[in-house]
Amino acid sequence: MKDKWSRPMRIACIVDALVNQPYRVFSLGDFADYLKVARSTVSEDVAMVRETFERTTSAVVETLPGASGGVRLKPRPSPEQMRSITETLISDLQDPNRILPGGFLYMTDIIFSPSWSEVIGTYFSHLFGTLKPDYVVTIETKGIPLALMTARDLDRPLVLIRRNSRVTEGSSVSINYVSGSSSRIQTMSLPRRALSPGSSVVVIDDFMRGGGTVKGARDLLAEFEVEVLAVGVVAVTRSPRNKLVQDYESLAEVTFSSGGRNVEVRSTAHTV
Repeated sequence: MKDKWSRPMRIACIVDALVNQPYRVFSLGDFADYLKVARSTVSEDVAMVRETFERTTSAVVETLPGASGGVRLKPRPSPEQMRSITETLISDLQDPNRILPGGFLYMTDIIFSPSWSEVIGTYFSHLFGTLKPDYVVTIETKGIPLALMTARDLDRPLVLIRRNSRVTEGSSVSINYVSGSSSRIQTMSLPRRALSPGSSVVVIDDFMRGGGTVKGARDLLAEFEVEVLAVGVVAVTRSPRNKLVQDYESLAEVTFSSGGRNVEVRSTAHTV
């Protein structure tokens, strides 16, 4: 690589860094040192990048003042993009062949699809990005891809609540909770080193029926003196209406009809 970077090369480098690590704040000084140009030159390049993204409306490039400031990219799905995404998701979930015994919906193919998990993660990171959580938390196992994509976009660590403690993770805090769907007592645990007291989190999960698992996660996080800023769930069932948690955001609401043989799905997403 030559010592001197042309403007198109510099802009391509800046865009590559911002797009691959959205929400991360990049110092103008770091760009200047890497590209071997003055900060004023980087500032002009960033202004051009910001104007380009404003025209496409796919994301916002923000410049932050001060010694700890810099530049970052915040994904901004348009209302049309979100409508298209949710309509496709709703259409896929409407398939009666997805109905499982016990009032559940088969969603594994969607959750573990790299393209779908990335889209859903971008939605939740956009929805919760202004809350500035310290961590993204999920419960094993199906929520992991969605939470990981959310954590990537927010540039925050992912913390995994397990059903059982692991000796390889050191001492853990465990609690018993009542499943909202089966009313059975179950256990979840979290390593003591996973979270710092006084920090804040958003919780991401794939499916909620009675809300017992999410409530259990909230109770467990309270043991760490952690604030839960928001909860994001891909799909929730309409019944039971009185769930064990009330404050959550979802993409879809599922209603089973005809004795559980048919399913109706409606969008609950914010088309921001």
